[in-house]
Amino acid sequence: MGGEMVDEAVRAVPAPPLRGLVGWYSGYRQRGVPHGRHRGLPSPWLTLIITLDEPLSMAAHPDPGAAPGDYLTLLGGLHLTPALIDVPGRQSGIQVAISPLGARVLLGLPAGELAGTDVHADDVLGPGMREVHDKVREAPDWAARFDAVDDWLLHRMSHHDGVGTAFATPVAGAWQRLLSTGGRLRVDELAAQTGFGERHLRNRFRAEIGLTPKAAARVIRFDLARRHLARRPGLPDLAGLAADCGYADQSHLDREFAALASCTPSTWLAQEFRNVQAGHHPPA
Repeated sequence: MGGEMVDEAVRAVPAPPLRGLVGWYSGYRQRGVPHGRHRGLPSPWLTLIITLDEPLSMAAHPDPGAAPGDYLTLLGGLHLTPALIDVPGRQSGIQVAISPLGARVLLGLPAGELAGTDVHADDVLGPGMREVHDKVREAPDWAARFDAVDDWLLHRMSHHDGVGTAFATPVAGAWQRLLSTGGRLRVDELAAQTGFGERHLRNRFRAEIGLTPKAAARVIRFDLARRHLARRPGLPDLAGLAADCGYADQSHLDREFAALASCTPSTWLAQEFRNVQAGHHPPA
């Protein structure tokens, strides 16, 4: 039994009051897979990871000054460079995708305070993080694990003001417009629609979301391209993918992958093929 391969991937949507603030839960458990290194790529979601059987081994953070280390729980903001995660033949946990607009309500701080960083989640979220970690580890199945995360986040939401206004601010509206256009809206057009000057919008956006509008648009386009690529394994049409996702041409797509993933699209797909096939990447 010790050498048996296990490859579980389970997704769930959060409880209805959390939807919009939380995108999804992704549960995973792998055993007996080849030793490798996973890239944690830039995306429009904050990342919360609650481990199960072993800690998360961070080989490199988006912040190059942060030291490698093991994490029982990890909280990361929006970033522009990949994290590198060692996978020594096994990994397990739950990944929670949190909208930047949900950061104040669920985490008690703006997403901008976590920009470009990965931290021990209990350092930010306190002893409640350790309690839900214990409950998740003790739960008998994935449904019970997701219920434990639901209950914890609902409790946090009930203790923070601003649920009703999370989507009603000018910055929230600008963020949603960038998402709805796949990151293709020009910053000057976005500022005009928001009613702010470009500099004011840039400063407000960085403080609340964690990236400037231009950088956020890049990440949104890149995340869309990466998801499309994961749905097209084999020999993907990279020129067509570039056109579909708003890039000028395939060279533009390649440059953005080099900048945001530190590799080419084909290299990323080859490295992540097992995870993509097993369903360890969120749906487009």
